[in-house]
Amino acid sequence: MINVYLFDWGNTLMVDFPDAKGKMCDWDIVEAIAGAKEVLEALSKKASIYIATGAADSTEREIKQAFERVGLSEYISGYFCKATLGISKGSPEFLAAILEILHVSAKNVAMVGDSFEKDVKPAISVGIQPYWYTKAPPPSVAKNVNTIQQLSELLPD
Repeated sequence: MINVYLFDWGNTLMVDFPDAKGKMCDWDIVEAIAGAKEVLEALSKKASIYIATGAADSTEREIKQAFERVGLSEYISGYFCKATLGISKGSPEFLAAILEILHVSAKNVAMVGDSFEKDVKPAISVGIQPYWYTKAPPPSVAKNVNTIQQLSELLPD
C-alpha cells in the first residue's frame, strides 16, 4: 500500500515555463498542472505527499512559496531538494536519503515525475514504485513502470 507519494515539481505539479528566468517563486506567472489540486487533495487524505525536486537554485522555503501561490502547499507535508539533502536529484542516493529521513519502506512509496532518467530510473533502483508522467508513453516500457498521461490516473477508480 502506498502511504507516501514523492512528486517532482516542474512539469509534474507546476508548469515549468521555459522562458521564465530566476526562481519559480518569483516568476510573474505560476501555474499548477491541470488536475494537480484535485489529485493532491484526494491523495493527501490517505497518504503523505512530499516534493522531491531537482531544482538546484531554490531553497525549501522558496519552493513552498511557489506552491503557496497556486494553492497546492496545504496538501504537501514537506519538500526535498539539493539545498536540504546536499545531494542532487537523479541519483539513487537522493531518494535513499528521503526514505531514511521519512523512516519509510521503499515498497510503500511512489515517485511521480516526468523524467525517466531523474525520476523513474532512480526510483526503480531503490525499490520505490515509479509513475512516469508522460504525454507520449513509449510503445514498450518495463512492467515495473507505471505510465500516466494525466495526474488523475493516480486516483483509485
